[in-house]
Amino acid sequence: MRGPRLTVRARLTALYTGLFALCGTIIIAVSYLLVAQLGATTVRKPPSHHGGAVVTVGELKACRAEQARPDPDKQALERCNKAFQHRGAEEQQALVQSRLLDYSLITLGVTLALAAVLGWVFAGRALRPVQQITAAARAASEHNLSARVALTGPRDELSELAATFDAMLDRLQTAFEGQRRFIADASHELRTPLAVMRACVDVVLANPDSSSEDLRSMAADVRIEVDRAEHLIAALLLLARNSRGLVVRDEIDLASVAEDVLDDTDATGLAVHVNLEPAVIAGDPVLAEHLVANLVGNAIRYNLPGGDIWISTRAHDRRSELTVANTGRPVDAEDAERVFEPFLRLSGRIGQDGSGLGLAIVASITEVHGGTVTATPRPDGGLSVTVLIPAATSSTPFSTPSPTPIVGRRPTR
Repeated sequence: MRGPRLTVRARLTALYTGLFALCGTIIIAVSYLLVAQLGATTVRKPPSHHGGAVVTVGELKACRAEQARPDPDKQALERCNKAFQHRGAEEQQALVQSRLLDYSLITLGVTLALAAVLGWVFAGRALRPVQQITAAARAASEHNLSARVALTGPRDELSELAATFDAMLDRLQTAFEGQRRFIADASHELRTPLAVMRACVDVVLANPDSSSEDLRSMAADVRIEVDRAEHLIAALLLLARNSRGLVVRDEIDLASVAEDVLDDTDATGLAVHVNLEPAVIAGDPVLAEHLVANLVGNAIRYNLPGGDIWISTRAHDRRSELTVANTGRPVDAEDAERVFEPFLRLSGRIGQDGSGLGLAIVASITEVHGGTVTATPRPDGGLSVTVLIPAATSSTPFSTPSPTPIVGRRPTR
C-alpha cells in the first residue's frame, strides 16, 4: 500500500532542512574536534610518581595525604600541585566541551525548526508560478483557450516557462480557431454541390412527364457537381496530409516540375512567358507538382481573356524561388495578404469552378517544405505569387542533369 504522496513544496522543504542539518552537524563536529585538540595541546600532563603521563586517582589521594602530614616533602608537594592544576584543567576542558556540544545541539535544533518554516514559506513563493501555470492549464480547454499565466516578476527559468506556456496557448488558440473556421467552411462548401445535386434530382422526379433528354441533362449536372465535390475532397485530404509534416525528401528541380506542369496545362488564349533556371529543393515530388500546378491553375483561372502569365524559377541566397504572375482584375493589398486563407472569397476572383483552396494548398505545401510564400498585387492588375524554399544541401551532386534555362514565350494550345 502506497503512503501519502508528498508535494513538491514538502519535498523541497525537507531537502532544504536536511541539507541545513547536514551542514550544521558538520560545523558542530569540526568545532568540537578543534576545541578538543586545542585543549589537548594546552593541558600539559605532569610526570607522575612513576614517570607516567597520567595522573591517577591514587596519586591524587597520595597528594592529599602528603599535604595533610605535619612535615610534608617539598618536592612531593610541588608534584602534587602540578597534578592538581592538570586535573583542574582537564575537568575545565571537559566541561567546556560538554557545554559546547549541548549549546550547539540546542542551537541546531532551533535553527532547523526555523529553516523548516522558512523553507516551507520560500518554497511556496518559488513554486507560485508553477501553481499559476497549473491553474491556467486546468482552465484551458478546446472551447476556452483564453486563460493566460501573465507572470510578472524577475526574469528567471520559471518566468521563461510561463512565457513559453502563454505562447503555446496563443498558438493552440489560433490553431483551434482556424480549425473550427476551416471545418465550418468545408462543411458549407461540401453542402453546396450536394444541394445542387438534390435539386436537380428533385426537379426531374417531381415532373412525371420527364423525358430522356431531361434525365440526361440532370445526369450531366449531377456529374459536374460530383466532380466539384471530388475535387474539393481531394484538396481537403491534401491539406490534412500536409499537417502531418514532410515524409519524402527527394531532390527536385522546380524548373523541371514547372515545365512538366505547363506541358499538361491548357492555357489556350493566354500568353505564357517562361524563364526557368535550375532551382533544386529537397522535398516531396508529388507535393511540388501540386504546388506548381495550383499556382499555374490559379493564374489561368483568374486571368483576363487574352491575358499573360509569367512563370520563372531561379536559385539565389541558398534558396530556390518560384514566381507565377498573371494579368487580371486589380487586387487590394489587404486582400493579397489574405489570399492564402482557405475558402477565401475575393470580389471578382472566384469563379464557378474555384474551390477557394488552391492558394491555401500552396501555402501549406510551402510551409511543410520550410519555405515562405507571398502575394503581391501587380500595378496593372492581377497577382504575383512568389515561393521561396531552402535549396537542397545534399553532399552528393544532383543525379538528374539540370535543364538548360528556358527563356521566352511559350506557345498556347
